[in-house]
Amino acid sequence: MLCTFDDIRNKEIINIKSGRKIGYADDIEFDTCTAKICRLVIFGKAKLFGLLGREDDISICWSDIEIIGEDAILVTCDMPILTKKPGGLLKNLLK
Repeated sequence: MLCTFDDIRNKEIINIKSGRKIGYADDIEFDTCTAKICRLVIFGKAKLFGLLGREDDISICWSDIEIIGEDAILVTCDMPILTKKPGGLLKNLLK
């Protein structure tokens, strides 16, 4: 099955272990040496329309993906990796 990134972005990511919806893939990380995909990245939710920054991003290792189906991506991960993001516009103005 061939998939484009646009196809992957439109599939909901669900954790099989907890049964919880994680979100939709916003970005990917790949290794430039091997040209292999390493992680799917889900951006954190914006706080106050992005003025106060956003929550931490969630990174899911490619090896944690069990199935990429028609409607969803099923993953098995104990705890997604959270990636810190810099503060929002308001936090930067107050510095």
